[in-house]
Formats: sequence, structure tokens, C-alpha cells
Amino acid sequence: MKPYYLLPLLLLSACSTPHPKLVLRPQQLPATNADGLRYPEVLHAYHVGRYADPNDDSILHEQHIVYRVEENPRWDFHPGPMASTLSVLPPQNPAYAPAPINDAILAEVNAQKAASTQIQMQTKTLGAALAQFQSALQQAKTNLQETVALQASLNAMKQRLDALESAQAQAQPPPSSSSSKPTNEPEDPLIP
Repeated sequence: MKPYYLLPLLLLSACSTPHPKLVLRPQQLPATNADGLRYPEVLHAYHVGRYADPNDDSILHEQHIVYRVEENPRWDFHPGPMASTLSVLPPQNPAYAPAPINDAILAEVNAQKAASTQIQMQTKTLGAALAQFQSALQQAKTNLQETVALQASLNAMKQRLDALESAQAQAQPPPSSSSSKPTNEPEDPLIP
């Protein structure tokens, strides 16, 4: 048997060797909080095994550690203990401090609440009166329009009546002094 036949099988087996896989193992670094004001940046270290560069097959990367910033530094908004932050922070603004409570302040607050309630009730009453006034105003406008229409109709009727009366006066003959009837007989009511 000739060894030349085995040569392609040997070459095929060399091509089928698996490539080393990229293995990432995160390593946690200790995080410190600077005076409770800011969170520090969070770094993770990843152990990368041996691998071939995906962009160039002729480059081999040896085992090494890759550091990645997972979170950037940011402010800590959680309230911390007052004793530790008083030395660092300026004095608190009185606008944000809780108001002192005593009897005079409570009485004033209650008086303001009562006044607000009374104003709200008066506002509702005025709103109802305004709505009633607006409906009455609308009714008055409607009545005025109807009155104007009736006045125009009445004027038109007066003009027609005057025209009819003048036409009737022109159509009647003037009364004559001598009549054909005897004076002692009663007039016929049906004759004009």
C-alpha cells in the first residue's frame, strides 16, 4: 500500500482541529464609596484565553486580561447619616427645612383652610349665578329678536292697511246731495 493515499486523510484531519474558544471570566474589583457622595466607576476584568484575531488570521492573541468600565461614576442621591455629611456639606437651606410647629402656626393654617373653603363655596355660588344670568341674557336676546320681527310685521300690515284704505277711498264716488229716495224711508244697510 502506498502512503500517498493517506496523505489527504492526514491533511483533512489537520484542518478539522477545533479553534480555541474565547473564554471570558469576570473578576470583581473592590468598589469604594468616596465619602458617600459619589459612586465610583465600576470596572470588570475579563480573562481572555488564547485566540486568533477575527479580522486577520495571521495574528494570534496570547492569554491576557481585558478591563472594561461597566458603570461610570455618578452621584449618590440616597440620604446618608447626617453626622458624616455635616462636615462635608454646607449648612442646610432653611427653605428646605421642615417648618416649626406650634399653636400659633396651627391656628393660622386652620384659619387659612377655613378661608379657602369659604372662597370655594362662594366661587361655586357665583358660578351658578353667572350661568343663570347667561341663560336670562340669551332669553332676552331671543325676545328682542322676536319683538323686532313682530314690529316689522306690524309696520308692513299698517302700510298695507293704509294702501287698502286709500284705494277704497279713490274707488268710492263722492256722496251726492240729491238722492232718489224719499227722505222718510230708512236707508238700506246693505247698500254702500
